[in-house]
Amino acid sequence: MVMVLVVVALIALAAVLAMAETALTRTNRIRALTLAEEGKKGAKQLLKLVEHPERFLNPLLLLLLLCHLGAASIVSLLAEQWAGALGVALGILFEVVVIFVLAEAIPKTFAVQHPDRAALRVAPFVSAIIAFPLVRLLSWVLIGLANVLVPGKGLKTGPFVSESELLATVDVATEGEVIEREERRLIHSIIEFGDTVVREVMVPRPDMVAVEARASVQDSLEVALAAGYSRIPVYELGIDDIVGILYTKDLIRASHDGKGDEPVRELVRPANFVPETKRVAELLPEMQKQKQHMAIVVDEHGGVAGLVTLEDLIEELVGEIVDEYDVEEAQVEDLGGGEYRVNARMPIDELEELLDIELPEGGYDTVGGLLLDLLGHVPAEGESVDFDGHRLTAENVQGRRIGRVRISPLHPASASASAPANGDGSESDAGEG
Repeated sequence: MVMVLVVVALIALAAVLAMAETALTRTNRIRALTLAEEGKKGAKQLLKLVEHPERFLNPLLLLLLLCHLGAASIVSLLAEQWAGALGVALGILFEVVVIFVLAEAIPKTFAVQHPDRAALRVAPFVSAIIAFPLVRLLSWVLIGLANVLVPGKGLKTGPFVSESELLATVDVATEGEVIEREERRLIHSIIEFGDTVVREVMVPRPDMVAVEARASVQDSLEVALAAGYSRIPVYELGIDDIVGILYTKDLIRASHDGKGDEPVRELVRPANFVPETKRVAELLPEMQKQKQHMAIVVDEHGGVAGLVTLEDLIEELVGEIVDEYDVEEAQVEDLGGGEYRVNARMPIDELEELLDIELPEGGYDTVGGLLLDLLGHVPAEGESVDFDGHRLTAENVQGRRIGRVRISPLHPASASASAPANGDGSESDAGEG
């Protein structure tokens, strides 16, 4: 009779552990935080568990396995004593049906249907179990043995979800109309935001509007108003010698006070300098904390590479912000037949998404940089190069800068040709220039 009670206890414990495994692995940290803020009983223990899943999952799976093996062994032993070989067969059938239904299917189904209730109920129990030193030690020893047998050192941080899996989940949720397409785009932007560096979003040096420190207040005000900017950099000896930032409101106030002929040097405010390799996810909170709206971007040699504004960083998350005074220039113009005309400053990742191709890593961040890298020299207007089944043609070249790039699909017959071609269609020597 005692052995039967032990089997019942083991199956009951296995059911609780199975429900705990499903409920806890299906609860994320955000949901646990919400439950804790609502004051739900057991929410504090639940939050501690889901913050470090590697601490509870391995001991939980170990105890679940011990319960199944213990119950199965005792049932087989009792069945053999009662009915011999036939009893063993009946015992195995009993184990499969009872353990699967009572200790697996039912508790896990309940956890899936009522994840919050199940997680809150099992959290204190699981916290108490994994607090036993013997359970943690046994789990640690067995995981260590597995890591010795399996190549590598195992997963120290336990289960995790990769970016690609998360994005795939978002895409599936969008197709199922669980989330809106705009929400999907925002989630994608947030994830990509963490990998973006300042160089990819800055206003490049040639596009900067700046004034000399010796320029008059009135002249500087006219420059700022003509550009439509509320802040402009100020340099002393040259553009690489930025001494600060000039606020248009300060210029207006000084002009109103009759100081229009005075140099702007006295009105300059300190500038914030950041490296072009700094991640925008780090820069955004820094600029918010310091209440700065503009930062000067410097390269590895200390020269000015460009500038970045708070608006540039926010646009990486929510898209272009255009007011009634901005002159909006289309980033992509669809010419039909698979042809596009794009801004040379278009980021490479957007080009990959537009053409559904994957470009090799290189020392470029924009379409214009890709064209320069392929040609090996500054192109003349109309010069083109064939690459990855497409022809890239430089349009609107001003000096050493490419304004627009025309992208045309190559015909199958010419797709194999990858040598750069001049604007008249004749091939050129890739080594020249």
